[in-house]
Amino acid sequence: MGHMFSWMKSNDKQLLAIFDDLAKKAVETAEALVVLFSDLSDAKQHTIIKRLENEADILTRDIFAELNKTFITPFDREDMQRIASKIDDVIDFMDGIAARTHSYKITTTPPYALDIAKELVNATKEVEYMVSKLRSIKNTQDMIAHCRNTSTIEHTVDELYRKSIEKLFETNDAITIIKLKDIYETMETASDRCVDVADVIEDIVLKYA
Repeated sequence: MGHMFSWMKSNDKQLLAIFDDLAKKAVETAEALVVLFSDLSDAKQHTIIKRLENEADILTRDIFAELNKTFITPFDREDMQRIASKIDDVIDFMDGIAARTHSYKITTTPPYALDIAKELVNATKEVEYMVSKLRSIKNTQDMIAHCRNTSTIEHTVDELYRKSIEKLFETNDAITIIKLKDIYETMETASDRCVDVADVIEDIVLKYA
């Protein structure tokens, strides 16, 4: 099992290296989101997050281009496309979170938003780890454990989301409720997409084990 992908061609390695870079962008974006929610007056974080989102789009296009011109891929082409698309979605939603705080003129960090952002860092780090191991899956149980960790993090985010909504509806400000509910829902969706990545990777591990 340790030499499972020793036959991997150099262009396959290059393709998986782009996946690594894309997963790293997800972590960087989540970390920038934590900084943003730590101080919403730090306007440069919006620029950083938008730059990361643009860079991720380029990497995603590169992955699809490589997959389209490669006859034989390291794994099922559809699985690889799904991984790239879902990681890109994670980054897009996190960019959407930052954009909403700006558009809605949110100046005070909403309750639990920073906590959820920190969980998104944890989730994206799980994704980064799993993607980095695709080139040489030596321990299937380890990979599956990290897939399950992502689900555990998602459950934590769900609980924080519920607390956020409960807190939100303690107010009578309908406009604020609408704005913050949108932000919270986008954060929860970003977490869900991390689980989607983990599900595809778990499928790959089980298929190639």
